[in-house]
Amino acid sequence: MPTSFPLRTWQHEALQLLERHRDRDFLTVATPGAGKTTFAVTAAARDLMQHPHRRVIVVAPTTHLKTQWADSAAGKGLHLEPNWASGDPWPRDMHGVVVTYQQVAADPRPLRGPADDAFVVLDEVHHAGTERAWGDAVWTAFEPASRRLSLSGTPFRSDANPIPFVTYESDEARANFTYGYDDALRDGRVVRPVLFPRVDGEMEWSAPDGAVLSATFQDELDRTRSSQRLRTALSLDGQWLTEVLTRADATLSEVRRTHADAGGLVIASDVEHAHGIGRILRNRFGRRVTVATSQDTDASERIAAFDRSDEEWIVAVRMVSEGVDIRRLRVGVWATTTVTELFFRQAIGRLVRWTPGLRRQRAFFYLPDDRRLRIFAAQIREERTHALRGREEDEQALGEGGLLDEISTGGADEQMSLFQAISATATADRELSFLEIETADELEHDDVIAAGPTILLATPPPPLARIATEDQDDDGLTGRGISRSQRKRELRQHNSDRVHLISQLTGLDAKVINSRLNTAARVTSVGDATLPQLERRLSEADDWLARA
Repeated sequence: MPTSFPLRTWQHEALQLLERHRDRDFLTVATPGAGKTTFAVTAAARDLMQHPHRRVIVVAPTTHLKTQWADSAAGKGLHLEPNWASGDPWPRDMHGVVVTYQQVAADPRPLRGPADDAFVVLDEVHHAGTERAWGDAVWTAFEPASRRLSLSGTPFRSDANPIPFVTYESDEARANFTYGYDDALRDGRVVRPVLFPRVDGEMEWSAPDGAVLSATFQDELDRTRSSQRLRTALSLDGQWLTEVLTRADATLSEVRRTHADAGGLVIASDVEHAHGIGRILRNRFGRRVTVATSQDTDASERIAAFDRSDEEWIVAVRMVSEGVDIRRLRVGVWATTTVTELFFRQAIGRLVRWTPGLRRQRAFFYLPDDRRLRIFAAQIREERTHALRGREEDEQALGEGGLLDEISTGGADEQMSLFQAISATATADRELSFLEIETADELEHDDVIAAGPTILLATPPPPLARIATEDQDDDGLTGRGISRSQRKRELRQHNSDRVHLISQLTGLDAKVINSRLNTAARVTSVGDATLPQLERRLSEADDWLARA
């Protein structure tokens, strides 16, 4: 039966353009929060409607995003396996897989065969230009694909490595469709307006050369001194950071009066810094805080748990900088020494996602009043694409501030020990908004907002030849209301738990138990098992436990 997929106007226009596009490659640049995932999933589902033999492969930036992609696709009747590994057989009861760029770079060859005549989605495609080896791997894996849809939510520039499957004109990437932040604000109910309270201060520090320096953010300094000033402001030992957290927490409390589960995000400089900020928020303000860093093996689970909760704050280093969808984030604090335009835009993108049902949805991102961050905030509405020029050329073009460079940490490790923050106090803050004009969410009535959703009739892709459909509802979810990939994850865990119990009761080795269960359920391996096979294997395990 036909299914109605509600699409925003831009998604409908981009989809029509994509389906008329004769070239295999199509690049869509859309602001964070605009709905790139829905657009791409709908495009893939419609492509399978015309070509039911094709596979779908999605490449995402992080492991956390693999599950988000799979869950979103399931809502359109498209089943993607997020746990597939290069050594695994191709999942027979799924339409495709979701992998990361790191997986592709590690070994692109296992993907080249499945990619033949496939529909490939490259999410945040600028990652394929991070290193030449990564770009070569992406090219090797997906060159045979029939369709390659590349997506970007942030500008990607300042890199001499070309991005595979992106068309360049005069050394600049050319997007086939662009939907900017200004467009989204004008449409209404797509993104939030973000205000930037910028906090100045008085910083004093001892430099590696022994000099004792003091400066505010309004003082003109060279790059090295600017880096030292920012590090001093963000020090856990000074008063500047605590004062900024105080102001941000007060803002979040005010926001939560009308948005009860609104959350705040602090982007820290490193793992130790993140845990220190977490302690300040807990001990000084009594807040519930999640800290998620790359050192945490369960970081993705912590982020997902925070998303589902009503905790006030999450503190991260880089884990929440790109693609992570936590719509309840309304307040941010920039507490990192990383100062690049790309990272800045990725971070701001975490706060712009619209929450249905709320009228006034301003977000607030507290910034050190650093010249580089001021410029990034002022330029946030500009849509930029990848330019093939080197780092040195960027520095020359932008002046001594090195606006697109990550802040230097001050030199060699032995010199770093000579740096010491002495004091840092916050002074007045200034506010810089994305838009100086009235935005759609601040108008009196919702019905004046232009550009409502467009309804597109489509048919979900037919099940693959060996998919058992008796457990499915019409919406593509299982009878329990969860996606096929979610149910398979549950069943794998249940099977693993049963093996552990049987081993405890019988003393048999887990390998022996797994082998017997696989034989009884006619399963080659748990990783290759279809959903009905996993259910049959679990039943065999339960029968074994009943006899034990």
